[in-house]
Amino acid sequence: MGILDDLKMEYRMGGITQRLIFWNVGLFAIPMILFGILPLFSVNLSFLNWNSLGVDWLSLSSNPADLLWKPWSLIVYMFLHAGVLHLLFNMLMLYFSARFFLTFFTQKQFFGLYILGGVFAGLMFIISFNILPGLVLSQAKMVGASAAIMTILIASAVYAPYYAVRLPLIGTLKLWHIALFYVVLDLIQASGGNSGGHIAHLSGALFGYIYIRLLQRDTDLSKIVTAVIDFFANLFKPKKSTPFKKVHKNKNTATTNNRSTANSTSARQSKDITQQKIDDILDKISKSGYDSLTKEEKEFLFKVGK
Repeated sequence: MGILDDLKMEYRMGGITQRLIFWNVGLFAIPMILFGILPLFSVNLSFLNWNSLGVDWLSLSSNPADLLWKPWSLIVYMFLHAGVLHLLFNMLMLYFSARFFLTFFTQKQFFGLYILGGVFAGLMFIISFNILPGLVLSQAKMVGASAAIMTILIASAVYAPYYAVRLPLIGTLKLWHIALFYVVLDLIQASGGNSGGHIAHLSGALFGYIYIRLLQRDTDLSKIVTAVIDFFANLFKPKKSTPFKKVHKNKNTATTNNRSTANSTSARQSKDITQQKIDDILDKISKSGYDSLTKEEKEFLFKVGK
């Protein structure tokens, strides 16, 4: 099996975090590789300039009028990066933040929050450059997944602030300590050279907070993204014609249905009890940390997670 096959397998078998990393790395590396190698084979690319193409067509501009001719930039910008170190740091933070978020929530919620957080941060980036006195006369362009990742990190910290995190050379911290560090860092640097980026980070953090508070009131904003994806997936899915089926009645149908109903009811009740127990344990973790769990609760979580 070759390297390409290995990558395909990793993409198919990996979760949403791994797929997002693939997208971010791919959209950064593939154009760079093509623009670096093709000229060696006498392929003339002088009519194209990747830096200009990426900045002008794909980055998010602080000028709201630019959204009229490149609306895709409101989403595409969060999958692009300005350099190798920018990409590396963001992918490490994405992996780090996703581990916590996916401990409590689903992959659909993760992807939905990633997209919505990035869009919200992008809109706040545009608004800030048009209402803040210190920025209103300047223009800027933005790329990077930082704001979307910040949304994931803060949402995790708001939901489980006392979740214990062990860091090399530092020791054990609570998740809210890490979240607070990044928020304060962005607040300090907000008036620096990358004002737009730090405003976007803080906006992503704000959206992560709002998301969890609304979720605790039974309003899941991530379902907006899921609904949009399902709509387009069903739109392009070929419709299968349903063949005519002749129905034969069976004398034992009523008995079989009664048994099936009883079995499904019993299974549903068992599933509800298990889910309730999981919710209680997760609430306990969010309030007091993982170490507060009893031995039986830890064993139960381990068995459910298999």
